[in-house]
Amino acid sequence: MPYLPPFIAPSRHSDPHTALAQVRAIYSQQIDHLRDAMQRFVAGEALPGHVRACYPFVRIHTDTVVRQNALENSGLSYGFVASAGRFETTLTRPDLYGNYYLEQFRLLRQNHGVELEVGTSTQPIPVHFSFAENEHIEGTLSPERRMLMRDAFDLPDLGAMDDGIANGTWEQRPGEPQPLALFTAARVDYSLHRLRHYTGTAPDWFQNFVLFTNYQFYIDEFVRLGHEEMANPKSDYTAFVEPGNVVTRRAGLAAEAGDSLGAVPPRLPQMPAYHLMRPNHGGITMVNIGVGPANAKTITDHIAVLRPHAWMMLGHCAGLRNSQQLGDYVLAHAYVREDHVLDEELPLWVPIPALAEIQLALEKAVADVTQCKGADLKRIMRTGTVASTDNRNWELLPGNQPQRRFSQSRAVALDMESATIAANGFRFRVPYGTLLCVSDKPLHGEIKLPGMANQFYRERVDQHLRIGMRAIEILRAEGSQRLHSRKLRSFDEVAFQ
Repeated sequence: MPYLPPFIAPSRHSDPHTALAQVRAIYSQQIDHLRDAMQRFVAGEALPGHVRACYPFVRIHTDTVVRQNALENSGLSYGFVASAGRFETTLTRPDLYGNYYLEQFRLLRQNHGVELEVGTSTQPIPVHFSFAENEHIEGTLSPERRMLMRDAFDLPDLGAMDDGIANGTWEQRPGEPQPLALFTAARVDYSLHRLRHYTGTAPDWFQNFVLFTNYQFYIDEFVRLGHEEMANPKSDYTAFVEPGNVVTRRAGLAAEAGDSLGAVPPRLPQMPAYHLMRPNHGGITMVNIGVGPANAKTITDHIAVLRPHAWMMLGHCAGLRNSQQLGDYVLAHAYVREDHVLDEELPLWVPIPALAEIQLALEKAVADVTQCKGADLKRIMRTGTVASTDNRNWELLPGNQPQRRFSQSRAVALDMESATIAANGFRFRVPYGTLLCVSDKPLHGEIKLPGMANQFYRERVDQHLRIGMRAIEILRAEGSQRLHSRKLRSFDEVAFQ
């Protein structure tokens, strides 16, 4: 028989703040129930039944479709449902998503004028997702006791956390509500759990603008710039966080609760993340995804649940045109996808468009940082198609087959990650962009040699990184409302951003 916390009946709210307060109350009650039972289980107690706690939900009922002129006046591409009916989603971590939830609730009220119903769902919270940060009480269990966890608690159910909604393949069953969000609470928790593992930092530190790179040189420079900002009492950034949740506060700011819990890890995680923080998560997160499309898909699968305002790729590429020089920039306006890692989720016939807001910000950032304009700017930056492959040694394939395809596609550069990051941005409705730097030209006999590479890195990494950071400043100043455009929305889109 299930061992449940006391039932909290659903309630209706016309005020988004009281709706969020009810979400917090339900989530806190359910998590406390799980944590208390887990502590008793670790202590060897016999529990009174199968322990179960469930996520809170929010639900709306609407009889009418929001008027198109109202949407145009608001300028937003989200915050409304596409048809009349019943819409619902489960929620998690209101401590992390509180401001996000509040904005989604406010927009639903504004656009539909309906009450928000908040209650306890029937979707169990897996016990693994109940542990607080830096809490590892399960590590003291014996192997025999650990095997009994399946009988005592709900474990992660992959059937409840697939990406059918985001992929556009979700089908409504009779009597089932339509989704309000791209991700269920369990899917969100799964990714938050994975982010800790892959990046070595808590998801709480992630900022709304994300830079990806495939070279440690960029990270080294970002770390240097991060500490430089922290030494400046007038900096707009408030903290710099490194793997192991090591926090450096800006000069003049006092340490906050939890800062002392961070520790430099004995080895870097697979895809280390670094966070240059501003108020309201308006800063910059940078992640070294390493080499290859598998890593690019993995990390964007998980960062997507944080609903960032934009992510961009800054990395190196092979220049495919003889007219290019080492150190030239490539601003991607189209992608050839030969990475294969997203073929099942996003068919190859789906186009991945360039987003004007990102393109203009990156072009302006190149001009601002390099001080080049007009013809001079065109000499150092080419706009064109970028091909991404999962074969690092594509040059060695017989018959020049890849070269012929790349020529037919008019590609000007090739790498292994950019198309994946752009495609997953399209898939998850996260605005995306790519600015690469030519580091070799294998089709033209210019391969990377140690001396050339070292000189190239010294000359270009700092400038390239500053361009990416400048582009984020431009996007931030323009406001997130312009970024989240209708270009990324499907016919029957969910209401949550």
